[in-house]
Amino acid sequence: MKIRAAVLHEQGKPEPYAQSKPLVIETVDLAPPGPNEVLVEIRAAGLCHSDLSSIEGVRKRSLPTSTGHEAAGIVREVGDNVTDISVGSHAVLSFVSPCGSCECCQQGRPNLCATHWNARNYGTLLSGEKRLSLNGEPLNHFSGISAFAEYAVVSRHAVIPIDSDIPMEVAALFGCAVMTGVGAVVNTADVSPGASVAVVGLGGVGLSALLGALVCGADPVIAVDISAEKLGLAAALGATDVIDASDTEAEQKILEVSRGGVAYAFEMAGTVAAMQTAYRITRRGGITVSAGLPHHQHSFSIPLAAMVSDERTVKGSYMGSCVPSRDVPRYLSLFRRGRLPVDRLKSGEIGFQSLNEGFDRLAAGEAVRQVLLPHGSA
Repeated sequence: MKIRAAVLHEQGKPEPYAQSKPLVIETVDLAPPGPNEVLVEIRAAGLCHSDLSSIEGVRKRSLPTSTGHEAAGIVREVGDNVTDISVGSHAVLSFVSPCGSCECCQQGRPNLCATHWNARNYGTLLSGEKRLSLNGEPLNHFSGISAFAEYAVVSRHAVIPIDSDIPMEVAALFGCAVMTGVGAVVNTADVSPGASVAVVGLGGVGLSALLGALVCGADPVIAVDISAEKLGLAAALGATDVIDASDTEAEQKILEVSRGGVAYAFEMAGTVAAMQTAYRITRRGGITVSAGLPHHQHSFSIPLAAMVSDERTVKGSYMGSCVPSRDVPRYLSLFRRGRLPVDRLKSGEIGFQSLNEGFDRLAAGEAVRQVLLPHGSA
């Protein structure tokens, strides 16, 4: 079938993207789903900083690629061997398609699936196949999803059925921002009630982490960013304290509010400076978690003696250490009950024609979560 999709031909084009146009809306060919695959009509797709990092060239990708990885849609066709998903089902798509048989999957850590990671690196689906093509040449898949498109063929293991009354433009956020942010708090750090928390970096993932900390009953919950607008949103969502990271006394203020440092600090900005702040505001015996995905060549130094004498823990968190089939329904239940109001993270809805401009806004820190509607109204 012929579909419209946003294709990245070249990484590292300069800003503003509205002029350089790294994402080109192309008419591409999409083959039917193979065995253990599903055809999904994409109804909503979030613009994430991971997508921006690929546009910038910070995260290398096999090119050309049909971009986007955070999405929700409607199942339109199932391939052979798919017996547990029905045509017409609404679904959130997971950007990790766990194989179920590698060592990480068998250890209950499907977010680290080695088979998926290899497929991602080669731009294929979990099956090793490519269902996309452009002008007769194979087109690479993006994290097994390629969500900035009208339709996508994905692995059955990427599909998480949801109730049909969840708005698609909200459901899409559960495919990355919510899993990554809430999961970092709930799964990776296992934050306990009454524990002190700071979140450094208030994009879609950071604000999701803040909401996760509130759900866990953390206190205080300190929001840290350079954007007054994002700090204002954090306060409206329930942060007990907001700190301007550009303030030269920001770290000292956090230490004072937390009485010597927080038990859990979450770095969600993807920069070394943010990680340094997160580490320095963590108390003795505390845990510093990073989910920001900085440039692959950047490094962070840890004072080893202090790490030992203070019993400090530094952890990475990928996709919130989630088991998608378990955690997405849990988080959706919290959303339904008003305890996880992630709909308030939306910064607007856009069409294909505004996609490059949307990434300009994301790069400038002017948006939390914009949502692409490939077919217009969701």
